[in-house]
Formats: sequence, structure tokens, C-alpha cells
Amino acid sequence: MGSTAVAYTCIGVATLLAAVLPRVVGRAPVSMPMIFLGLGAVAFTVVDALPDPDPTRHGGITVHLTELCVIISLMGAGLALNRPVGLRRWSTTWRLLGITMPLSMLAVGLLGWGALGWGLASSLLLAAVLAPTDPVLANEVQVAEPAENPDDPGEGEDEARFALTSEAGLNDGLAFPFTYAAVAISVVGAAPDAWLPHWLAVDVLWRLACGVLVGLLTGWALRKLFFAAPSRDLRLAEHAEGFVALAATFLAYGATELAEGYGFVAVFVCACTIRAGERSHGYHRVLHQYVEQAERMLTVLIIFLLGGAAVTGLLAGVGWRDVLVALVVLLVVRPVTGLVGLARGKTGPRERAVIAFFGVRGVGSLFYVAYAMQSGDFADQDAIWRVVGLVVIGSIVLHGITATPSIRLLDRLRLRAAQDRHGDPEQAPRTAV
Repeated sequence: MGSTAVAYTCIGVATLLAAVLPRVVGRAPVSMPMIFLGLGAVAFTVVDALPDPDPTRHGGITVHLTELCVIISLMGAGLALNRPVGLRRWSTTWRLLGITMPLSMLAVGLLGWGALGWGLASSLLLAAVLAPTDPVLANEVQVAEPAENPDDPGEGEDEARFALTSEAGLNDGLAFPFTYAAVAISVVGAAPDAWLPHWLAVDVLWRLACGVLVGLLTGWALRKLFFAAPSRDLRLAEHAEGFVALAATFLAYGATELAEGYGFVAVFVCACTIRAGERSHGYHRVLHQYVEQAERMLTVLIIFLLGGAAVTGLLAGVGWRDVLVALVVLLVVRPVTGLVGLARGKTGPRERAVIAFFGVRGVGSLFYVAYAMQSGDFADQDAIWRVVGLVVIGSIVLHGITATPSIRLLDRLRLRAAQDRHGDPEQAPRTAV
């Protein structure tokens, strides 16, 4: 019972800290993931009785734990968005998905092939794994919670927070086709006729369409149940049952996976569809708060284990090329491709800089690499884990330090610009800067 007791004690302490720390460090240039990354590293260095945290040796556990955290986070992201879906209203999001994401994947793939000397399958996997903006670790730069009055400009999302939240909600699922392509190439080879037809028909067209359709249907059905059920006893919005958010998450994800679609896409679409019903109803905030608490507990556990893995072998053998590639991904690839994708858009120059810089990499990347290692046959498994681990840890530290000061500065500049233009600070959230 020794190691089990120690593990439970650490989990209890970590969970308690997860409730306290956001209030203590809320205005400091430090994030909760940064703290738990460090705590994990210290705990696994000092305490011998803790279980092995290496994700390469516990791939199945890593897949399911990160999968659970991501889908819960995607539900929270969709519920938080106040802006209705539309081509013009979401134009910044479409730019990030249609321009920034493909360009960043191309750049990362070339880094894997040219700088690290990997083959096509491993390079493509690295590009897919590092494509998603993480919905889990980017709380400091995302929409906080559903607004009580979404039509009030004072409560709407500013463009930076909205763009990063909506991008993270969608590109987690959009990275899956490329992960499948990398897995297929690793198994059957690079010859296009061996994998391309199935990939286009099934992994791209069917799985994406299935994810969107099941997400819409599930969200519509749940929305009717929550707000418009014939019986008041079934109208869950009147009973403020927050845990129903988990039911919606698991139902959308499970039904889509049964139909062999992309569950990540379905969960986010389901959340947005629920949010579209009775948009100003307070029940959305109840659902979001419950999801946020569950997400925080899982995030603490995963980042704590990542800190432990970093000091117990995950980063063993790291060379200067690995470090250089990780730095280029964080400091060059995402910022440059982000600026290219947002050029001539409706964002102001400072908003573009913030959106481009904060392409947080995190739990979603860990899920994809763990999933691919279980499904494919990659020659560079340890090296892929090293580079992905470096990027995620680097993102936690770099974006954790800069997120709060950057967003606070952006808010101040937006408020000043709104006052100069309108004399009304309530217009600030929608003023581009």
C-alpha cells in the first residue's frame, strides 16, 4: 500500500492546490500548469514510491487520460463562446484553420525531415501532432465563461480571446486526418495508391462529415431536452444540474466514435449547438463551470505526470537539434504562420500579434502522439516523444509567463482606444487594437 498511499496523497494535495492557486496567482506572470509541471518534476525526483509516469511505457493510459481531458475541455470551449457561428463572424477562425494550420504543418514537417533527418511518416506525424492549439492549457488567453447577455458588447468576447478559443475547439479534430495519414504511411509505406484513396474517402470525408453531423444532431436533441422538454421535470435547465455537461460530452463523443467519425469535432459542434439555444440562459454558465472544474482536475494530474516524466527519462538523449526545432516551432513557425493567416483580416496589429504568438501546444499533442504510437510503426518513436515533450514543456513555460501580462496589456490598450473613439469604455471588448 506504500506507493498507492503516496499517490493518493499527492493527488489530494494537487487537487487542493488546483482550487487555491488560480486565485493566488491570478494576476502574476505564472500559470497553474507551470506550477504543477515543476511540482511533478520535484515530486518524482524526491519521492521514490511514486508510480512510473513514462508515457512511452504506458501508452494506453496516456491515450485515455489525455483523450478524456481534451474532450471535456472542448465542451467547455464550445459552451463559453458567445458569438453565433457564421462565415463573417468567425472569419478570424477560418483564417487560422485554413491558412495558419496548413502552413505550420508544412513548416514543422520540413523541420522533421530536414533538421532531424526523419522519414516521411515520422515528419508528417510531428506536423500533425504539433498542429492543434490546445484547448486545455490556454485558459489564460481564452474566453472565460458564457456571458449572461451575449448581445451586450461589454460582455462579448474580444477578437483575440474568441479566435484562440474557437481555433482550439476546431483544430484538435482537424489534426486527426493527418495523424491517420502518418500512421498509414508508417504501416503500408509511402506509395500513394496504398493509402491515399482510403485516407481521402474515410479519414477525411467520412470522419469529418460524421463528426459535424452527429455533433449537430446530439446538440440539437440535448438543447431541446434542456430548454424545451414538454415536461418541466425533464427540462434540465430549470434544475441547474451541472454534471449533465459530462453526459453531453460523452454522448456526443461516444456516438461519433461508434460511427467512426471524429469525436473531437462532434463534442465541440455539440457544445456550440447547445450554446445556440436560449443563448442568454444562465444554465450555460452552470454547465461550463462544472466542465471547467473537471477539466482543471484532469489537467493537474496530466501536467504533474508530465513533469515527472521529464525528469525520469522522457527527455533522455535530447540533443541540440531537438531543442532548436522545439524553439523554432514555438518562436518562429506559429508566430509567422499566424501573422500570415491573419494578414488583412479584421484584427488590429496587436491582436494579430497576440493570436499568432499564443498557439499553445499541450495535452492534445500528447494525445495524438500516444495514439499514433499505439496504432502505427514509427522508427523514431523515442525521438518523436522527446521533441513533442520539449515543445509542450516549452509552451507551458513560455506561454505561462507571457499570457497574463499580454492579455492585460491588450485589454488596457483596447479600453484606451474605445475611450478615445467613443468615450464609452463599454465598447472596449469589440474595439480592434
